[in-house]
Amino acid sequence: MKEILDETGTKLQLLRDLMDERGLSAILLKRTSSLAWITGGARTWVNTASSEGPVMALVTPREHLLLTSTIEAPRLEEEEHLVASGWRLESSPWYAPPRGVADLLRDQAIPTDTGPLLPPGCDVPLNIPGLEVVDLGSTISRLRSRLLPVEQDRARSLGADCAAAMQETCLSLEPGQSEEEIAALLWHQAQSRGIQAIVSLVAVDERIARYRHPLPTEKILRRHAMVVLCGRRQGLVVSLTRMVHFGSPPEEIRHRQNAVALVDHAMIAASRPGITTGEIFQRACDAYGQAGFPQAWVDHHQGGVAGYEPREYLALPDGPDRLSPGQICAWNPSLPGAKSEDTLLVGETEPAILTEIPGWPLLEPRQLPHDVSPLPGVIPRPDILIRYI
Repeated sequence: MKEILDETGTKLQLLRDLMDERGLSAILLKRTSSLAWITGGARTWVNTASSEGPVMALVTPREHLLLTSTIEAPRLEEEEHLVASGWRLESSPWYAPPRGVADLLRDQAIPTDTGPLLPPGCDVPLNIPGLEVVDLGSTISRLRSRLLPVEQDRARSLGADCAAAMQETCLSLEPGQSEEEIAALLWHQAQSRGIQAIVSLVAVDERIARYRHPLPTEKILRRHAMVVLCGRRQGLVVSLTRMVHFGSPPEEIRHRQNAVALVDHAMIAASRPGITTGEIFQRACDAYGQAGFPQAWVDHHQGGVAGYEPREYLALPDGPDRLSPGQICAWNPSLPGAKSEDTLLVGETEPAILTEIPGWPLLEPRQLPHDVSPLPGVIPRPDILIRYI
């Protein structure tokens, strides 16, 4: 419990420093990801498909409280231990209107010496007549991305377990299974490890080349499968993708997978403290050009900095955000029919892959197109897992 108290205290101070910096009277957190971050990974959500749940956090210069219903309050206190970790719970009957956000924030507004009220801030846009509410969405996402050492340990554990779930799923694949059956295997492997598969994408055969975000269908696996997982536990999210082929893959599939591995290698090699996301994006563009696909970056984003969302923010052209030790990134270069994705931890000097699968076939940098020279400490990229029936 002391560890959670220390973690929460550190994050509350970050928010209060932000209040001082921006001249805010209070900060309201409504996003599930923000609530997991500020509570040390507590499960405040119910509907996993929603970005907002039945709990809100209000942080002021002097106090911090959670607002919810009488349905949620007992579980939050008894199983998530939020009262013991320093939160005051304020609950409303489920059948009565909750305390209005507008009234709540107006109560917190602080007059200044010159008369106007100091506005509150919120991690989602709020339109409240007669009250300015500062949108802090982008700022809070960047706070969430700066993982404390205890969060980095959780991310390492989560990455290893997501890798194990992916490995078990891919080793269970058989021709004749539907994409939906494969997704069910992935869900089972994740959930049995306490992980929510908040994104599970599956494509087989020609669907891999048609769609970058292939929701699973009834289509039956013949030869080629792509399996994608974004797994969440204690609020943190890591992502990985793996490719499986029954029998030797055609040359075109092999060529494209090698090309995205080249791009992934370039992005991971660049993921060191001080570099900007825009510079990493440019490395990706250069690598696509080396591989013979100079315009491929236009067709899909290349990933970004992760944390309590699968991507807290994306790598964009000229992106100014600089990486710092302790952040996690998930790059996902892709081409029609090919994708390479893992989640890495930015180290003091070198990146470390969190979702490495022991025993999975790897492409050494010297095997990648155009004789790209490897950089020290960069882990080779996953190859296609070839299976035989």
